[in-house]
Amino acid sequence: MTSTKAIKVLIIEDDVGIAEIHRRNLMKIDGLEVIGIATSKAEAETLLDVLTPDLILLDVYLPDGNGLDILRDLRQQQHQCDVILITADRDADTLQAAMRGGVVDYILKPVIFARLEESLNKYLKQKNQFGNLDDLDQHLVDSMISVSVKNPAASRLPKGIDSVTLDKVRSLFTDHEDITADNAGVLIGASRTTARRYLEHLISTGELVADLNYGTVGRPERTYKKQAR
Repeated sequence: MTSTKAIKVLIIEDDVGIAEIHRRNLMKIDGLEVIGIATSKAEAETLLDVLTPDLILLDVYLPDGNGLDILRDLRQQQHQCDVILITADRDADTLQAAMRGGVVDYILKPVIFARLEESLNKYLKQKNQFGNLDDLDQHLVDSMISVSVKNPAASRLPKGIDSVTLDKVRSLFTDHEDITADNAGVLIGASRTTARRYLEHLISTGELVADLNYGTVGRPERTYKKQAR
């Protein structure tokens, strides 16, 4: 960066442990300064007025409100700050609301530092470009606001997990409240082992939870269902 002025960042996250992880990760990136952490909507509103951050890492679920309400208020009050939404919410309506609110990025929990770092470095690069702009041309505009054609989420899938099969497994929970690996395998046309690999991956990303169903006979079965929001 040509500018030496650090970007002031406010972290709004109800989980104190996660907020601290964000703070420590941001300290690894030149050009950022964490100026505060808010763990509730009320605390966030106070810090926003006092600290006037340049950038907010914003969670959706807060104990006394919703991060999207904070985003909406920021825009109505014309706060000159940018927002990266970090959430476990996989609802398309939430994504649309975030986009309408002008977020610069939308990162799903659990947060992978490499993904967050990529987002912040891109943000810092754009801020630097804005600070040095004398004139615009279409190429520069396209490079700054166009959506990448690659699918970052897919490129980060672990070995043995492909996006097509993963979407098939996700879709099972539209019609089934819970499901076993055996049943999932039958429904997607794959083996139990394959189905279980995908189900366990969705647990690791926080989309599913598992429980044991003891039934009446035989060994207990592991059942999977959507994480409650």
